[in-house]
Order: sequence, then C-alpha cells, then structure tokens
Amino acid sequence: MTAGRRLCAIAGLVAIAGLAGCTTAQQAATAPPPPKAPLPTASLPSASAQQGFLRLPNMPAQEAPVRVGVILPFSNGSAATRQLATSMMNAAEMALYDSGNHKIVLMTADEGGGGYEAADAARKLIAEGAEIILGPLFAKSVQAVAPVARQHGIPVIGFSTDRSVAGNGVYLLSFQPENEVKRVLAYAAAQGHSNFAALVPLNPYGDHVADAVRADVAANSGQLTDLEHFNPQSGDVVDQAASISASHPDALLVAQGGSLLRGIAPTLAFDNLGGDQVQLLGTGVWDDPAILHEPALVGGWFAAPQPDADDVFLSRYQQLFGTKPQELTTLSYDAVALVALLSKSGEPFQHFTAAALTDPNGFTGVTGIFRFDADGYCERGLAILSVGADGFTVVSPAPATFQHVGS
Repeated sequence: MTAGRRLCAIAGLVAIAGLAGCTTAQQAATAPPPPKAPLPTASLPSASAQQGFLRLPNMPAQEAPVRVGVILPFSNGSAATRQLATSMMNAAEMALYDSGNHKIVLMTADEGGGGYEAADAARKLIAEGAEIILGPLFAKSVQAVAPVARQHGIPVIGFSTDRSVAGNGVYLLSFQPENEVKRVLAYAAAQGHSNFAALVPLNPYGDHVADAVRADVAANSGQLTDLEHFNPQSGDVVDQAASISASHPDALLVAQGGSLLRGIAPTLAFDNLGGDQVQLLGTGVWDDPAILHEPALVGGWFAAPQPDADDVFLSRYQQLFGTKPQELTTLSYDAVALVALLSKSGEPFQHFTAAALTDPNGFTGVTGIFRFDADGYCERGLAILSVGADGFTVVSPAPATFQHVGS
C-alpha cells in the first residue's frame, strides 16, 4: 500500500461522503462560522456514575482502566466501508498490543449511517466511561458526535478530512490536502518560483485545495496568476489550460492523480505548461505508479509521506491478520498509539487535555511525524518527491522533528 493509494482513497471518501458541512470559498466568505464556545473541562465522574463503567478483569478496585471509545462504520451499507472499519479496528488492537499498556480498554460502538446513530454511539461510550473517543470516519458522523462529547469535556480524534468539523475538542488525524499544498508550495517558492497557477477538480476535494492554494501563495509572497476548475468526469481541460498558459505562471499545481492526470498532462504540455517552461506541482494523489511513464509529468514535484515509511507496519499487520490492511488503517493505529503514550501520566479523565494533545513537539506516527493545532487540524511532516521516467525520487526529505518547522 503506497502513500498515493492511501491518499487517493481519502479523496474518494471525500467525494462519496460529500464532506458534510463543507462549503466553497465563496460560501465561506459570505457566511463565516459562528465563534466556538470553550470546551468544558473533563472531571472525574461521581461514584454513582462510575458504577456503569466498564472494567478490566482482575484489576484491583482502587485502580481504573483508561477507557477509550472507538466509533467506526461497522454496519455501513457499503461492503468496502465495512471492510475498512474492520481493518481499522484490527490496527487499533495491534497498536494497543504494541504499546504494552495493559490498563487501556478499547470500547467499540457503531457509526452506522451517521447522524443520530453516531451520536447515540458516543452516548453509549460515554456512559461506559470513555475518556476519549477515536473516530468516527465520516464528516457528518464527527459533526454529530462532537456536541455529545463536548458536553462532557471529552475530546474526539476523528478520521474525517473535512476541516469544518474540527476544533473545540475535535482533532482530525486524517491526511488533509492542505498539508500537501502548504509543503509543495513552500518548497517551490524556496526554489525561486513566485507566479503560481492551479488546476483543481470540481468537487469538495478541489475546493479544499483551492482554498489552500490561495492562502499559501500569499503566505509565500507569491502571485496567483490563475485558478481553474475542471470537470473530473469529462477530464476536458483544453480551455482551462489555455487560460492558465495566458496568465504566464512559472509553477502550476494540478490537484489530480492517476490515469486522469496522465490524460491531462499532454494537454498541459501542448500549452507549454510543464517541462522547461513551467514547474508542475502536485498533491499526495500524485504518489501513484499510474502517473509514471508520462513524459509530460517528468520533473514534477509533489508532497507525500516519506516513501516506504509504513513498510514495517504493513508487514506486521499482514503477519498478524493474514491479509493486507485496507486504506487508512494507519490512522487508527496512530490514534491508539497516541492514547497509550498520553495515558502514561496524569489522573483519570485528565490524560487527554488540550495542552497534551496539542504538544508543539508533535508525535511520531506510522508514516511520519504529526501534531494537532488549537483548531484541531493535523500537520504532518511530508517529503517532496520528483517524478522520474521510472519512479519517484525524494528531493526534500520529510522532517524528523517539528523543532524548525513553523506552526
């Protein structure tokens, strides 16, 4: 499983789930979200409330386990989604075993179809004593779980890519395209590029990339010469390529991967967008062997996790469960590993404070370092890879620490 296939799966989930609550840049400009109320501080429940809490067998009465709620779509109508939920749960159990922390108990609940079902799942877990909730997977489910958890001061580490559901106690561990855009544009700017253009698909993923491009071009003191949307169903970019070419950029970010990117590339080359004329840039969906052997893409740069960073994880998962993991399983592994780390110190219901979760030093995950900011977004340490005729080459390694990385 390459990082590209993992990130392609994320883009697919974004499109399928519709990114509940997601808005376009124009909508966001006319209807800013209301300010979020401060998250209540979690406190140890009363003795009567704790009577219904789950306990571990043979644990002394004076000790309390660290109860961790896990919400995943185990009964989703899609067989592929159910398989993903099973794979993510396997990875969560694998992380618990690897941690050696015998005081943690994983308590599961079904995300179902989202909405009230996910909210009921959160209520069930909280009634059983959950100190933190991992999941759900889809944005509308995270949105439903958030107020339930917030009422009790319990943090949520969700797996959705939709940033609109983050914040005020909700932290998103997902691979977010904003990270990739930030990294590749900063690298391009450091190499002397200043006039940027972007070609993005007409879907929620494209909206996220477009917003990130606008922000990061400005952050790097660059100029956005043109930003074009295209219909990924048709793959026709003739007019868009002509418009971008007329704006005279020196770097072009294309937020598309796979065979569709290979189909787009010759049109871009025809309009002198690529090669020696314009530096092509990409997001994590470029990390896919399907784009190799396309001459127009050779020399392009994109941001993605360090190659082969998850090799050990993949090998061990297959050894334990007899099958390859589904996409995104590293998220649940990292979430449980983080819980195990933070639960080593502190009192019950005080392990997972905002200060602990947003440690600026960050944490080490399966695919590299990551950290949460105060808004609940996840920043990841990414590498810059260059497309060659026969493979990808790292031109800027992923950082091993956030010590010299700006917030």
